[in-house]
Amino acid sequence: MRFEKVQTLKEISQLIGAEYIGNENFPISGINEIHMVEPGDITFVDHPKYYQKALNSKASVIIINQRVEAPEGKVLLISNDPFADYNKITQHFKPFTSSSHSVSPLAKIGKGTIIQPLCFIGSGVQIGQNCIIHSHVSIYDGCIIGDNVTIHSHSVIGADAYYFQKKNGIYRKMHSCGNVIIGNNVEIGALCSIDKGVSSDTIVGDGTKLDNHVQIGHDTKIGKNCLLGSQVAIAGVTTIEDNVLIWAKVGINKDLVIGQGATILATSNVDKTLEGGKTYYGSPAVEARAKWKQIGKLNRFIDSL
Repeated sequence: MRFEKVQTLKEISQLIGAEYIGNENFPISGINEIHMVEPGDITFVDHPKYYQKALNSKASVIIINQRVEAPEGKVLLISNDPFADYNKITQHFKPFTSSSHSVSPLAKIGKGTIIQPLCFIGSGVQIGQNCIIHSHVSIYDGCIIGDNVTIHSHSVIGADAYYFQKKNGIYRKMHSCGNVIIGNNVEIGALCSIDKGVSSDTIVGDGTKLDNHVQIGHDTKIGKNCLLGSQVAIAGVTTIEDNVLIWAKVGINKDLVIGQGATILATSNVDKTLEGGKTYYGSPAVEARAKWKQIGKLNRFIDSL
C-alpha cells in the first residue's frame, strides 16, 4: 500500500509508540507484507527464523521485536508486538468506513453501466463503461472495474484476505489494505469471491471469464484471456499467466506460477509451479499424458490380481 504522502521514521514511530533506530527523517512511502515489499516500504518480522529474510528484503523499514544491526540503507522500529503494530499502521492509513448508501455517492460509474437493484457499491469504487452488475453483488470500497464487465448475482469483489497469525492459541487477523483490480471485457459468474490483497492488489486481466463459485485469494494475479471453471479455488499470492484454461474443481496452492497457455484438467490439485503450454491432471497435478499412463499401468496391475 502506498501512502498518500511520504511519512518519516519519527512520525511512524510516534504512531505505534515504538523506538526507532536510524535517521528520524528517513522517508517512508508505503507498507507491505513480506511477499510484496518494495524499496521505501515498511514490513514486519517477529520470529528469529525470518529475521534475515526481512532484513535482507527490499523493505526499507523493518518492524522487529529484537534489537539487531540494521543493514546499510535500512532503518528499524523496535516493537514488542510487530504484527499488532503493522496492523495499527495499516488501519490508520486505510481504516474501515461504514456506509449508509447502497451505492456510494463517492463511487464513479461509467456511461452505459447498469447497476441492478440490491447491489452494494462501496466508497471510492470505479466502474467503467457498459458494465452490467447484477442484483446482490457487493463491491467493496476502492475496487476498480474496467469496461464491458459483467458480474453475476451474489458475487463479492474485495472481501478481506484470509490471512491470520496464531499467537498464544489465538488467531489474529491481518488487516487487509490492498485492493481488487478487474480489467476490461471480464465476466464473473454467480457466487464468486475475489479477495483484496493483504497490502497489494488482486488482479484479473482483460478478457478473463470466471464460471460460478470461483474463489480467488489475496494478491493473486490472473492474466489475460483465462478461463476458470466452476469451483476453482486459487490460494493467495499466485500468478496465473495469460491464456490459461482451468477446468472445474481445480485447487491451486499459494505462491505458485501457472505458465502461459497451460491447461489444468478438472478435479486436479496443483502444489507446485507449472510450466506453460502443457496440459496437467491429477492430485498432485502432473502432465496429463504421464498421469494417464500411470492410471493405465495401475488398472492393468489391478486386473491381473
